[in-house]
Amino acid sequence: MRRTGPTNIVLRKTIRELRKAANKYKAPIWDTVAELLEKPRRRRVAVNISRINRYTSSGDVVVVPGKVLGSGLLKHPVSVAAIAFSKKAIEKIRAVGGKPMHILDLVEENPRGSNVRIIG
Repeated sequence: MRRTGPTNIVLRKTIRELRKAANKYKAPIWDTVAELLEKPRRRRVAVNISRINRYTSSGDVVVVPGKVLGSGLLKHPVSVAAIAFSKKAIEKIRAVGGKPMHILDLVEENPRGSNVRIIG
């Protein structure tokens, strides 16, 4: 069986842009995120707010190569970049002063990917 990759046009564009940024800025983190996003949907990551709270500290920048879900509590402001967010997750991130954003917005802000963590 031939591997086809994601069919979602936005996801395909995101993967393509991540690969370009990885080559242009010599930032292997974007290549890794693109690889994780190419996985089948059933194997893609879904991370709860509680896990982000557990593994980050105030002011960290986090990339989730999948969806962020709203289960748990977030106690400090964190910038979270992901493909998708649940409504509750966005509310909880903003309530503590954090910033939810799409992965490509983070690439524009920080093209080298310095001080960015991947949580998955």
